[in-house]
Amino acid sequence: MLLLAEQAMTSDQRLKLHQTESAPLMDEKKRWLGKQVDEKLCEPNSDLGVAVAYMLNHWEPLTLFLRLPGAPLDSTIVERALKKAILHRRNSLFYKTQRGARVGDLFMSLIYTCQLSNANPFDYLTALHRNADRLAREPAQWMPWNYSETLASLMPASAGN
Repeated sequence: MLLLAEQAMTSDQRLKLHQTESAPLMDEKKRWLGKQVDEKLCEPNSDLGVAVAYMLNHWEPLTLFLRLPGAPLDSTIVERALKKAILHRRNSLFYKTQRGARVGDLFMSLIYTCQLSNANPFDYLTALHRNADRLAREPAQWMPWNYSETLASLMPASAGN
């Protein structure tokens, strides 16, 4: 329920909520972690010991959401992007030429940028192909995040033809 409430908040409101609700829990967690190390309650080379050391060594970035408005709570978007890159790396083993690899890299980048921009990759690439002359003259108007506005502005001109 807290996650649904957070989605409707601004970054500053979310920060204030985390400072109020999450900060005490994180302080308690840090004390517990410190106690594990100070009182030698866990073996440093055990799974728990490694996890405790990791959290203590990375405490500042792990608690950034308590200090920075808009800081993400997880790394889902990064993990999703890495999966695409790993899949592409695996598939790129089968390119026959350097040129083919460069073309594959270009299309992978374009398609993923379209997905991140909520643009249909097929529609985008089709629009680029159909408007190659305009694309060459004004490339900034044909990015995945703004090409639909460019197409819309061309509609009245082409509707009269």
